[in-house]
Parts: sequence; structure tokens; C-alpha cells
Amino acid sequence: MHAGKSYKLPEFLVWTRRKIYKLFMLGLIPVILYEVLGFKWLDIPWAIIGLVGTSAAFIVGFTNTQTYRRTDEGQQMWTSIFSQSRAWGLISRDFFNNPEKSKLLIYRHIAWLTALRYQLREERIWESVSKKHNAEYQQYYTVPEWKTPLESELINYLQDDDLKYIINTNNKATQIMALQSVTIKQLYEQGKIAVLQFVEMERAIRDFYTQQAKAEQIKNSPYPRQYAIINTFFCLAVLHHPPFWHAQGF
Repeated sequence: MHAGKSYKLPEFLVWTRRKIYKLFMLGLIPVILYEVLGFKWLDIPWAIIGLVGTSAAFIVGFTNTQTYRRTDEGQQMWTSIFSQSRAWGLISRDFFNNPEKSKLLIYRHIAWLTALRYQLREERIWESVSKKHNAEYQQYYTVPEWKTPLESELINYLQDDDLKYIINTNNKATQIMALQSVTIKQLYEQGKIAVLQFVEMERAIRDFYTQQAKAEQIKNSPYPRQYAIINTFFCLAVLHHPPFWHAQGF
């Protein structure tokens, strides 16, 4: 997401210059055909402007609403993770008299956050981040998850045995949280925590799983293609047809 106030005009022009060139050529061709070669039949009635333009406006507005809703869901989800992580740090510190166990649970939780962050930065086939114009725009920002391997980050928070196990798993964030549950169960069986503390920490792990599932749903559920292609058709109609609509005024 763009964290600044707005896109700057120069970077926006550089970002979209290929499409600007394409639209200029597509706009120039019908003018030449109409004025120079006398293809007067290319004229399109002005009534179509209102029909197609209104349809495109409704569709784009609906898409913007859906996009904002997904963004808001993501923000709420991450805020919940942030708040619950603070609580996890407190109970991990205050429920035990063993600083090493507290450190283990807190560091492992940071590893879960790191693995989830990397997982959400993975590229999906429907994403357009690798397209040429988007790849060029990446010079204006840096994505840490694309620069540093996950193992180099997890080594700061996981023990050696845990790190070897996690690196060889698929859903690393899920497996890290599973290790948390195993440790909590062992502490309860050893009598290091009371039953109410055990239940509270297991409930916290369940809540973290819930928030992770929400994040994965947003990541892995793109805007339906059957609706997206309709948006594309209407937007292309609005962008490519103005030279035909204005032919009578040339």
C-alpha cells in the first residue's frame, strides 16, 4: 500500500507512460482515418457516451468500494494481531518464574510474526507486481521481505532445532504456533502453570490462528476474475472510444 499523502505527478507519469503512448496512438489512428481517408462511418453517436460512461462509473465505484473494504479488513486484522501480541508478551512474562521460558515464548512469537509477514509478501499468479511498469516503480520503495531470506530472520528468534524443523515445513507460521502449543502443554503437564493459565494461553493461540486465517484469506482471495474482466472491458471502452465519439467535431 502507498503510505504517503498521494502519488506525485512525475512518478505517476513515468509509471503509466506506456499506457499513455498506447492511448495516444489509438486516439490518433481514428482521427487519421476519419479526416484524411474519409472514413465517415467511424462516427459513434453521442448517446453511447452517457451509457458506457455511466456503466463504467458505477463499476469502478463498486470496485473501489470493495478494494477499500478489503484494505480496512486487513488493517483491522493486523491491529488485532498487534494488540494480542502485546497481551501475549505480558502473560508470557508474568505467568512464569522462569525467564528462559518467557524468552522462548516471546521470541518464538516474534518468529511467527516474521514468518506470517514473509508469507503475505509471497507473489501470487494473479498479482501484477512483476509486470514491467510495476517492477520499474519499485525503485521508489524497498520491500525487506524480498531482500533478506526468511531463514536469516528466523535465526534471531528460534532455537537451532526449531529452526531446522520450521525451514522444512510448508506453512511456517502455522507450524511455529503449533510449537507454542506444544510448549504450553508441556509446562502445564509439568505443573509450571495452572489450569486457568493454560486455558488462557491456548485461547490466545487460537485467536492468533484466527487472525492468521483472515490474513491468508485476504491474500489468497483475489477479486473474482469474472467481475474483473467486465470492469476491464468497460474501462477500455471508455478509454479507446472518445476519438470516435468526437469525430463530428473535428
